[in-house]
Amino acid sequence: MLDYPALRAVATIVQTGSFERAATVLNVTPSAISQRVKQLEERLGVVLIVRGTPCTATEKGEWLCRHMENVGMLEAELFGQLPALIDPDEPRQRVTLQIATNADSLGTWFVEAMSNFARSSSYLLNIAVDDQDHTAEWLQRGRVIAAVTSLEKPVRGCRRFALGVLRYHATATPDFVARHFPHGVTSEAIRNAPALTFNQKDRLQSSWVRRMFGRDLDYPTHWLPSPQSFVEASLSGMGWGMNPTQLTREHLASGRLVELVPDTPLDVPLHWQINRLAADRLADLTREVVTVAKRRL
Repeated sequence: MLDYPALRAVATIVQTGSFERAATVLNVTPSAISQRVKQLEERLGVVLIVRGTPCTATEKGEWLCRHMENVGMLEAELFGQLPALIDPDEPRQRVTLQIATNADSLGTWFVEAMSNFARSSSYLLNIAVDDQDHTAEWLQRGRVIAAVTSLEKPVRGCRRFALGVLRYHATATPDFVARHFPHGVTSEAIRNAPALTFNQKDRLQSSWVRRMFGRDLDYPTHWLPSPQSFVEASLSGMGWGMNPTQLTREHLASGRLVELVPDTPLDVPLHWQINRLAADRLADLTREVVTVAKRRL
């Protein structure tokens, strides 16, 4: 038999980040929460919670949390049909959906889809950000229930929906181009012109360089983990970088930014992958993601 009070305690700790806040949400004492988790971990023989600030789930704990998401969705459906089952003395539990996306989608179109869904849904959302080449790993490890990813192959146990392509341009200010590429964008010039890189997982600049020169080249780079700051840094002349069309269209039209090499965009196909167990119940979520993506990408 599954000990649902203990499972709910684990999920709430992960959601709130601490035993104390979870106790408040569940209307029990911190001691009771701690005891439930301890007994469950001893029974399973695995650690479910990494104690810290904040508390986080282990890989096994993440799978347990996804199970509780599905249970919460089932309970919401049941209570909608049989409201008499609701205990008025129990605190209302709203399901928080764990979703992963890449930063550029979040900064260009994804918030619109999430807002449309949230306005007509009782679900809460917890959006995690990672590189589009790595968000599928969050699904594979059970950390999220759905993700925007560049992975075309369906993740095991998930449904996949094509969204379109996120187009990037290698951009910089006219002054930056004149200063660093006076004789054109050559391999020697690229090796000396500072680039902008989102983080260690960001391969967009490297992919563009490889496409242009047919091989990998080393180049100096600034590290800047923010899509909006990425554009601002490009506009300030700090470096060159791969920026989404949606964030640079006006700047390219006005001449504040130019392409390093005209008409050399880099397209990244995106897909929406969602856990099969939740896909039907979250059909409205998928519909919003696909609709907004088709319009904005």
